[in-house]
Amino acid sequence: MKKYPVVLAFSLFLTVISCTGKDQKSSDAPTENVTAETADGKIKTEEISYGINGVTHRSYAAYNPDLQGELPVVFVLPEWWGLTDYVKGRVRQLAKLGYYAVAVDYYGEGKVVETPEEAQKLSSHFYNIPIDARRMFDAVKNKIIITPNANYNKMAIIGYCFGGSQALNMARLSGDFKGVVSFHGNLKTGIRAKNNKAKYLVLNGAADKMVSKEEIEAFKKEMDSAKINYKFVDYPNALHAFTNPDATETGKKFNLPIAYDRQADEQSFNEMKSFLADVFK
Repeated sequence: MKKYPVVLAFSLFLTVISCTGKDQKSSDAPTENVTAETADGKIKTEEISYGINGVTHRSYAAYNPDLQGELPVVFVLPEWWGLTDYVKGRVRQLAKLGYYAVAVDYYGEGKVVETPEEAQKLSSHFYNIPIDARRMFDAVKNKIIITPNANYNKMAIIGYCFGGSQALNMARLSGDFKGVVSFHGNLKTGIRAKNNKAKYLVLNGAADKMVSKEEIEAFKKEMDSAKINYKFVDYPNALHAFTNPDATETGKKFNLPIAYDRQADEQSFNEMKSFLADVFK
């Protein structure tokens, strides 16, 4: 397996260290299936459990049971903290939009980590060995195939920070997706872009100190060379982790140049909504 250069590994560390979870309480306990009333109707949440190398993984899914037929599937790849309440909230948002949404449990047992050191240790494995990240996705995908509420032929993948870069890699490693969305993710992922007909939406903070201008230009050149259909959006003055309401507090805690940006958060969410509606036509 090819190793990343030291500079790239350090760049990845700086990028993923900034990712922040909405609520870092442990999710180790199994989650029961729950149906709750929302302003947009009923949303049912459920745990999708499966074993990988002797470890039980507990991905988190949500959908509206009042909607008839099979629903388009949106996989949500979390920040490096794991299955936090933040990423679960994003899953429920997508369910309200009419999708079968599922957050992928990378670490097993629905684990949520408490420190940047532990998060960096666990997440770096998937940068260094991308095929293991693919195995994580394939395991939950195989469960989705037999889920009656999910349309296996209409799938997209989105991700935040660590999950944003992993979403880019999964789209490059798999031809299963109609579209991929990266929110403030690293762009130098170690897997070369290839044209497999998936559409890309990359949502970046223009003031993000974790993603350099050189990295952006190299990414665009790579995508153009592969003739990939993509849209790159820069949000003025937005720093890294701009979609997470806890980013400002976490930035102060760890002395990192990250912050929540409400305008960029709302605009990027709307970009994603339009993008998903288009790819699932």
